Amino acid sequence: MSDILSNLGGFFGAVIGTFVVLSIAWGILKLLLRLFGWYVIVQERRAHVYTLFGKVIGVIDQPGLHILPNKLGWRAFLVNWLGACKIVDMRLDQQYLRSQPVNSEEGAPMGIGVWYEMFVSDPTSYMFKNADPRGSLAANVSNSTIRSLSNMPLATMLEDRHNMSQMVRNEVSEKSNEWGYQLGSVYIRKVHFRDIDMIKQIENKVVNRLRQVTSAIKQDGANQVSIIASTAERQAAIEFAKAQAIRPQIVGAALQTLNKDPDVAKAVFDVLEVQRILDSKANLTLVPPSSGVLNDLLVSSGK
Repeated sequence: MSDILSNLGGFFGAVIGTFVVLSIAWGILKLLLRLFGWYVIVQERRAHVYTLFGKVIGVIDQPGLHILPNKLGWRAFLVNWLGACKIVDMRLDQQYLRSQPVNSEEGAPMGIGVWYEMFVSDPTSYMFKNADPRGSLAANVSNSTIRSLSNMPLATMLEDRHNMSQMVRNEVSEKSNEWGYQLGSVYIRKVHFRDIDMIKQIENKVVNRLRQVTSAIKQDGANQVSIIASTAERQAAIEFAKAQAIRPQIVGAALQTLNKDPDVAKAVFDVLEVQRILDSKANLTLVPPSSGVLNDLLVSSGK
């Protein structure tokens, strides 16, 4: 049993050792193959530009595994030793130009913020036809913005940004294509005043206008409230006057109805008289009906 376990341990040890040796050997083999120019792996949106003796001998811009001798021929075995391989980033990039100076049709100094996209369309031209293609494209966009948007009406400049973006996009020179740098989307992101005094004057005018509008709204509300109150008072006065006018008629009709029955009329008038006496809060002295001299004494004493 121990012999079997020792044999298995030796077998697995040999397998692991072989795997490690083969992995190291495969890595060294791939390194040697790359150094001697047998193959190359190109990443997504990258371009490999190969130069030999000062000349471009090939460009590979498709992602994946490529066999260099099929692309460059016999020069593939020399390019890594006597030439050079430059990797160009062809991914989409963007840039924002702040406050480009533009004057409106009315003479107001304005600032335009331009956002645009760009990408490398020709790696060879990008590397060798312009020392700074990114800066040259930024200058091209800036000049096009100033040239196409100057002397526009201020209202159009503040409102219609889509058409302004299209104007700048169409105005950009095609020279950037010769540098291998392609312009993408263009968008006007910000339009602002550049003169501080003008900004303060506009702020003051806006504040004054808001105050005027607020005062007008308050005054209009007060006028509406006054109209409603006066209308309500007039209608109330009319109704009260109508009530005062018909009150004698109503009271007379009620008295006429009561007088048809003398007992009821007498009882009502007695109740009304008692109610008036109670409401007057006068001092009352109650004496029996057959008091005789007691009434005179009470009256003479003032109680």
